Amino acid sequence: MRHPAYLDPRSGQTWPLSEPRWCGPEGQPLLLTDLPGITRADIAGGERSLWRYAAALPFLPDSRISLGEGCTPLLESEWAGAPVRFKCEWFMPSGSFKDRGASVMLSLLRHQGVEAVLEDSSGNGGAAIATYAAAGGMRAKIMVPASTSPAKTVQSRALGAEITLVPGTRQDCADAAVAEAASLFYASHNWHPFFLHGTKTLAYELWEDLGFRAPDNVIIPCGAGSNVLGCAIGFGELLRAGQIRRLPRLFAAQPENCGPIAREWLGEDAADPMPTIAEGTAIAQPLRRWEVLRALRESAGGAVLLSETEIARATRGLAQRGLYVEPTCAQAAAAFARLLESGAVREGETTVMVLTGSGLKATHRHAELAGAPL
Repeated sequence: MRHPAYLDPRSGQTWPLSEPRWCGPEGQPLLLTDLPGITRADIAGGERSLWRYAAALPFLPDSRISLGEGCTPLLESEWAGAPVRFKCEWFMPSGSFKDRGASVMLSLLRHQGVEAVLEDSSGNGGAAIATYAAAGGMRAKIMVPASTSPAKTVQSRALGAEITLVPGTRQDCADAAVAEAASLFYASHNWHPFFLHGTKTLAYELWEDLGFRAPDNVIIPCGAGSNVLGCAIGFGELLRAGQIRRLPRLFAAQPENCGPIAREWLGEDAADPMPTIAEGTAIAQPLRRWEVLRALRESAGGAVLLSETEIARATRGLAQRGLYVEPTCAQAAAAFARLLESGAVREGETTVMVLTGSGLKATHRHAELAGAPL
């Protein structure tokens, strides 16, 4: 197999990995060329982190930036009267699934000579980049919308990241970061393909969790779609390596108030974004919409649009059974109930709900749902 390379998935053009880059020459988002995947024999069994799957990465860094991310619990339970497995991805150093991507992306970038990084995020992405930059001795600048709650930036500030407040919308913030990328390497969790090769370790971990077999269904809260794409990449590699017989069906869960990917999948008209308690998935213009839709189609999965009432009910229901998560990731539970009702997912199948972020990230939302606003 040829050496891994950066890939424009729409044109097929490639570039070598020897030069760090976060986009194509025309500003297009990139992936990596297909990797062969690994077998059970390639797992570093003594490693208790996602780095047990290091052999699946495009190259190995001289030294890794790791805080023990990965190896999160997979709990057998039930929801809506049917058996399900909860993958507790908030059991990470910064409190969300994005530590997978941050650990791998910054480790590989540091190996390539990058010492300082730029990110734009109002929440979990920025916290993860700040966490792993601090652990790896790298400088980080996080650009956030000026309207962002200070509670969301405290974590990144405490970790030593420089915080820049950008007037306007979340999109204005992203545009400002792209403009500044000429002077500081843009290590965006939405843009950089190395990040997706960190999130793909979720697929490898589920495969190992389930006795080296694929689940039937994986239900994933979806904003920009990095977890959907990570699962598509990881399970695709396992299929190529002959370790699974078929891809699991991937289902994206989005809020009705801001769900452009699900709307397009369902054939619904576009709608102006509105505020949602699932703020972590409120991405009005997802960069990789085309790639996410392709991943849903190739897995024979789908997408669900959820009301604010459904998301709130699922958030409280999970908390009442000891799973204190963000409303954003409670969408997976709400979507499972809908998919069961429609018959798209059946009770006897092995279904995994990916719970992506800690409820400690959304204390004010939980206070509101409990009728005791802070």
